Amino acid sequence: MRSQKVVLKNKIGLHARPAAIFVKKARNFDSEIIIKKGIQEANGKSIISIMALGAMKGDELVIITKGSDEDKCIAELTNLLEFMEEEE
Repeated sequence: MRSQKVVLKNKIGLHARPAAIFVKKARNFDSEIIIKKGIQEANGKSIISIMALGAMKGDELVIITKGSDEDKCIAELTNLLEFMEEEE
């Protein structure tokens, strides 16, 4: 299991479009993916679950991966969140 903290930089948070981009990328991996915001947890492969976090700019998220490709998974998803503002 791996975990990585990320501060959300996207100016409009993880609303529908950024959440969909994240889920599309997450579904390419076999690993289980959990996103934590405080005590809330979300399935990283579920857009509804991610949107329910209500993550906004400046929020600290923790990505947790567990599985055969967890190293590559956490690296790519962390990178995606760190540079998601460029996607908008």
